[in-house]
Amino acid sequence: MRPKVTVVGAGNVGATVAQLTAEKELADVVLVDIIEGLPQGKALDLLEAGPVEGYDCRLTGSNGYDATAG
Repeated sequence: MRPKVTVVGAGNVGATVAQLTAEKELADVVLVDIIEGLPQGKALDLLEAGPVEGYDCRLTGSNGYDATAG
């Protein structure tokens, strides 16, 4: 089982941290932000870039911390 990393904030810095974590396949990534739809959209963008950039990990976006469990 791969570890899970939670990135709080899905702005430029948070999205970059999530991208680098995914590219290095260090962990599955959960992006959390209070702005509705922002973390989900960033996670989807990074997930769809995976096959092109050559990485395979789970990316999830959430507006609450419930997705960070487990």
